[in-house]
Amino acid sequence: MNPASPQSAAMAVAAPAHSSTAGRARLLVVTLVVVALAELVGAVQFKLGPGKVVLLPMLWALLIAAAFGLAQRRVPGAARIDTGLQGLAGGMLNAALLLFVVKLSLTVGAALPMLKQAGWALFFQEFGHAFGTLALGLPLALLLGIKREAVGATFSVGREGNLVIIGEKYGMASPEGRGVLAEYITGTVLGALFIAVLAGFVTSLGIFDPRSLAMGAGVGSGSLMAAGLGAITAQQPADMVPQLTAIAAASNLLTSVVGFYFTLFLSLPACSWLYGKLEPVLGRLTPRGRRPVAEASPDMGQAAPALHSLPAVDTFLAWAIMVGGVMIGNLLSYKVPLLVSFEGMLVVVAIVAVVEGLKRLMPRMPLVLVLSVVATMVGIPGFLPFSDTVLALTSKLNFMAFTTPVLALAGFSVAKDLPLFRQLGWRIVVVSLTATAGTFLGATLIAEFFH
Repeated sequence: MNPASPQSAAMAVAAPAHSSTAGRARLLVVTLVVVALAELVGAVQFKLGPGKVVLLPMLWALLIAAAFGLAQRRVPGAARIDTGLQGLAGGMLNAALLLFVVKLSLTVGAALPMLKQAGWALFFQEFGHAFGTLALGLPLALLLGIKREAVGATFSVGREGNLVIIGEKYGMASPEGRGVLAEYITGTVLGALFIAVLAGFVTSLGIFDPRSLAMGAGVGSGSLMAAGLGAITAQQPADMVPQLTAIAAASNLLTSVVGFYFTLFLSLPACSWLYGKLEPVLGRLTPRGRRPVAEASPDMGQAAPALHSLPAVDTFLAWAIMVGGVMIGNLLSYKVPLLVSFEGMLVVVAIVAVVEGLKRLMPRMPLVLVLSVVATMVGIPGFLPFSDTVLALTSKLNFMAFTTPVLALAGFSVAKDLPLFRQLGWRIVVVSLTATAGTFLGATLIAEFFH
């Protein structure tokens, strides 16, 4: 048997750590431990003036994973998530988020009767949620010297579904992907705090109908809605609180559902088009002493693979992390037995696997759109012979349990991309909070027209 050549030995040394079975297993176990720790910490609430801020387990997952990734050199080798595994976590984020899209779409199908009764105000205020972010955020981002990252950061408030849209269209390692992830992180860390202060202040002015403010609070994020609604209802009579809560919940559901299609077909194309028109003008106004954010950064390393080019073993790993993470979150935070959650997650994975298989056969097929339409149709009660069975199996899967493993993977990716976030610095924070203000104020203004 001939000894290995120097070239093959060099290739073995240069191979990324995440290519090994041991590396993948380590990422799976550590991510699930992070999810468990985050769920054990649970939701933390505190008062802020007239409102209330709620910090959910997804935030702790993000922070714990990011800290673990940054401390990789101080972590024992058996538990170390090195830069290679951090890159793999970022590459798997798109595949993991597809399971989130299925849960969201199943919820849409089941809630179609409620959405039909919501009224025109709830429908049209969605234009404010869709375009308020880019109306305020995009010009500011360009004035601050942010380039293509501005598209990802301002086409919408960067929630989970919007990560999927950007990841599918541009890839998460693109400038647009880095922008939406930076906006997502900023919104997760500071968004609830900011919207609580903003909503409380706007409410105190007395110029908007409380129902309009409640609709504006439904920005498509449970934590942001809770924070904004708390600040609004604290200044209203007690008998109005149930009505405002119902309105905000309906608006939040509509934004989570219809907003996905608004951003996919309207606000993202509009934002990209406006960027091409405004950047040559506003980009010149950037002070000469300020270095603009580059459209590509050598600190970012190799681009993460698109979902349809992700190796099958890594796609299955992403799904395994989501299945395990949701089961853990459902058990620790919502007391749902592991077996019940496992049955529901098998259904979710099966829907994703079918559509993903079609994508591999037809590469030009719009994956996210087809997946969301298929899952929505499956989720309509009685629409298909197996629809009621699917809803019964997945109804125990709590929506927020999906966000914790997603944020854990994002946290590892953040650790790898920290140099770019340092480069974006305070500018992306200002842009992100401005986008959040834009979606709240834009929806409130449109809803006020109907009231």
